[in-house]
Amino acid sequence: MLLVYGSGNQRMTLVVPFDGSELAEAALVRATEFGTVFEEDVLAISVIRNENAKYARERDWIGPNEEFDLETVVTSLHEQVMDLCPSSDFRHTVVDRYAPAGSVAKAIRKMAKREDASMVFIGSENAGHLVTSISSVGGSIASDDAYDVVIVRHRNPSKIAQLRNTSPHRQSKSDFYLPE
Repeated sequence: MLLVYGSGNQRMTLVVPFDGSELAEAALVRATEFGTVFEEDVLAISVIRNENAKYARERDWIGPNEEFDLETVVTSLHEQVMDLCPSSDFRHTVVDRYAPAGSVAKAIRKMAKREDASMVFIGSENAGHLVTSISSVGGSIASDDAYDVVIVRHRNPSKIAQLRNTSPHRQSKSDFYLPE
């Protein structure tokens, strides 16, 4: 079903910056819940700092003694997304090994605009402050007026396990492409 926005028909997308953290998981589940109600697609997007093993280990993308392997990282994130919300799509982009938070946020904003995001769901524990003071990339993403922003501060009360087990959207539809 296509939703009508303005003068033409467009399918909009709910975008979730996804790094595998508990709050990113909660944001993905919330976006999926909204997507079900509004009949909109959900897209999890991950920005990966290439060859940055320390960054990948800090996020549990690779084990403590593993070398950085882009395919392993992308596969791990994709599987985590599909385990939580199989009806969502997944995309990733790769930035420089030492890319600052601003570059990561820019990559997310660019992907959100390209996908015609109607809403972006950000998992952020600092959302109790003004939006402009959200730590990491959240503040920069939230400042873009091309889409609405939903800030998810708590893993609960979302029923992640219940959604995983009872969602009518259990069939996977994600197109998954490994990095070249």
